[in-house]
Amino acid sequence: MTLQDKITAAAEYLLGRISLRPTIALVLGSGLGDYADTLEDAVKIPYSEIPNFPRPTVEGHAGAFVFGKKAGKPVVVAQGRVHYYEGLPMQEITLPVRVLAAMGVQALVLTNAAGGVNFSYKPGTLMLICDHINFSGANPLIGPNLEKFGPRFPDVSDLYTASIREKIKTKAAQANIPLAEGVYLMCSGPNYETPAEIRAFRTLGADAVGMSTVPEALVAAHSGLAVVGVSCITNMAAGVLPVKLNHAEVVETAARVHDEFQRLVDVILQVL
Repeated sequence: MTLQDKITAAAEYLLGRISLRPTIALVLGSGLGDYADTLEDAVKIPYSEIPNFPRPTVEGHAGAFVFGKKAGKPVVVAQGRVHYYEGLPMQEITLPVRVLAAMGVQALVLTNAAGGVNFSYKPGTLMLICDHINFSGANPLIGPNLEKFGPRFPDVSDLYTASIREKIKTKAAQANIPLAEGVYLMCSGPNYETPAEIRAFRTLGADAVGMSTVPEALVAAHSGLAVVGVSCITNMAAGVLPVKLNHAEVVETAARVHDEFQRLVDVILQVL
């Protein structure tokens, strides 16, 4: 079965299960998945029921689509994602984004838990992604081009659309939601980065570092979707503080900023 066949089969299955046709999708990172609980008329479909779908194996990633309405808008929330370090090719881990595009989604909001590289950040900072650095060593667009979605050589110079970011920053300020803006760098993981790597990434211009988001953003851009990215700085990156890093801290910090994060996502949905 080709990748296009897998996308088509999954999209047709989902469209057959729901009456709602979402125009906005949200991918929720570690510890952030319960935003889906705020949707009205929610319909939950586990990834395990969707043909050919990858399934997350990481704590904090439930592995389900939740379709519903938020502020009158039809949306779908992806509770959790599959990461490159879990062992699947990038074309497979980004298949959900392709499926969402095939279902008619027009905008994708990507969230993640990230390490703070910028010295001015602290655990709990929310960062609007203005650009990224792909340091993963791979790219989901490698291989035969899916002509139904986009061109062989897509332009990504305004991947995280500047005009949308400006509106989000204005509305966040009006709502008294502190919001940083910076560059997200992706590593493959699963190990956390070394202090030497973090020093190098800071020199390269990175403000936050993580193990996700970039593949999805690239595929979304190739598919013609508007992309918004938000990092929740759940810990400072290696070498910034004299402490060891662990995933429990990531989930705990995400839980601490839970309410502020949900308010920010509400703001983003208003803009989209």
